[in-house]
Amino acid sequence: QVQLVESGGGLVQPGGSLRLSCAASGLSGDIISIAAMGWYRQAPGEQRKFVAVISTDASTNYLDTVKGRFTISRDNAKNTMYQHMNKLKAEDTATYLCKGESWWGQGTLVAVSE
Repeated sequence: QVQLVESGGGLVQPGGSLRLSCAASGLSGDIISIAAMGWYRQAPGEQRKFVAVISTDASTNYLDTVKGRFTISRDNAKNTMYQHMNKLKAEDTATYLCKGESWWGQGTLVAVSE
């Protein structure tokens, strides 16, 4: 069993920044260090979409529209994954969820608006 808990969402103006966190706990809480971890997002009325992934060798991959603005990272000692989001746009508004293997968090809402 793994629990993934996201935090750090909120309301921000266009051009602003946020840092999302995904904390892992449970019997396999070290999933952060042993599995590829990813961020996804789901906007109202839309399907869930891939945003970013970090592999066990620290290699990363991003959705084209967030490249250069979002950075995924992890802290194995804290069993926590992060996503730094800069230059946020209205179209980034969504619930952001973290995923590790077959486990998903509940999500944290990011709203970008004036």
